[in-house]
Amino acid sequence: MTAEELRAAALGLPGVVEGFNMGSPVFKANGKVLARLLGEGEAMLSVSGLDERDLLLQARPDVFHITEHYRTYPAVMVRLASLDAADARGLLERRWREIAAKAAVRAFDAAKPA
Repeated sequence: MTAEELRAAALGLPGVVEGFNMGSPVFKANGKVLARLLGEGEAMLSVSGLDERDLLLQARPDVFHITEHYRTYPAVMVRLASLDAADARGLLERRWREIAAKAAVRAFDAAKPA
């Protein structure tokens, strides 16, 4: 996955906006961080909690890691080149469903083909 593909996946979710934080692109839904591009082929993804983060770290250490800065934050660092696009979309959508406005989630679900 590339940074542009991650950007497209994040912005493909309703209500997600791109901004900047400390010079890096950040993607937010309902005012809450969904993901952040960090340069050098890395990104930060928000996750549901520390348990989910720890599971990702154990399951795929080739893809996910953590830095001291994010040690207590429900987020995981991602090596984009090792991340499958379908996995990225799944992680982004799952977190988006938690932080997006409920009306946006309902509209998104209603628009999906049966």
